[in-house]
Amino acid sequence: MSDKKLIATLPAHYAGLRLDKALSTLFTDYSRSFLQHCLAEDLIHVNGSPAQADDKVAGGEQITFVLPEATPTTPVGEALPLNIVYEDTHLIIVNKPADIVVHPGAGHQHGTLLNALLYHCPVLEALPRCGIVHRLDKDTSGLLAVAKTRVAHFNLVQQLQNKEMGRHYIALARGRFISGGKVDAPIARHPVDRKRMAVVASGGKTAITHYRIARLYTTHSRLDITLETGRTHQIRVHLSHIHHPLFGDRLYGGRYYPIKNWQQSQLDRLSTFNRQALHASRLILKHPHSGELCRYHAELPDDMQQLFALFDENEQTTAS
Repeated sequence: MSDKKLIATLPAHYAGLRLDKALSTLFTDYSRSFLQHCLAEDLIHVNGSPAQADDKVAGGEQITFVLPEATPTTPVGEALPLNIVYEDTHLIIVNKPADIVVHPGAGHQHGTLLNALLYHCPVLEALPRCGIVHRLDKDTSGLLAVAKTRVAHFNLVQQLQNKEMGRHYIALARGRFISGGKVDAPIARHPVDRKRMAVVASGGKTAITHYRIARLYTTHSRLDITLETGRTHQIRVHLSHIHHPLFGDRLYGGRYYPIKNWQQSQLDRLSTFNRQALHASRLILKHPHSGELCRYHAELPDDMQQLFALFDENEQTTAS
């Protein structure tokens, strides 16, 4: 992330314009779509707070624009492995492994999921975000939807915005939950650490996460999680906010630590798990062409299977 900032004031005669339109008129070096992306990434603040592209402006607002690092304007296709769960002429469902970045960016210009998709299906270059409808963090594994036509992209984005797309996750979180529940807490960019997101008292975007207990361990809980919204790092931020960070999530407080009553050999194996324990296991959507309700599933990757097996093993050892 760059520290370079643009600071400006919206002229009074901009009153009544959509924010993205006002910004594209103000910052003529940047396209409206690029500014919409920056708004979605909380890189542009209005009077010190994040804002939406379709907000109406009154004139006189103070704009702070943190410029992102420059990235290639046209990503290139690369012959990389793709685990395609489903594909037709309208969409692709991909099972992304951990340690793969979805979009090129600072420090990750190549080797991304987008590069692999462009090689597999070059026509995606003509679509917004090359057809990728939603994202997963680099170290989160699981299912992603990719549109292959503009009509499909519009339809799938609308399903996301209307909360009609079901996104289900499997996670391991620190601590024992008493029951399932919901976290309804707005999220914005962390005020100090730009790599992190945070729950904020005001100015954030609505974020709602539902969770239920799948398995209780002595010190941790396996959870089934459903997203109602899709903010950056949402599950990670929300679970940390309620003091149950994801196992292995060093950014949000879930880093590895010794667990009492575990054998050293078990702890040694546990310490090799080097990412947040989060997997996008199910995706439910209406087919963008036929309207048929489609359900896709991705089994737990090997590292998370081994992680849960290790916790199961320890519970049996403790019980005996």
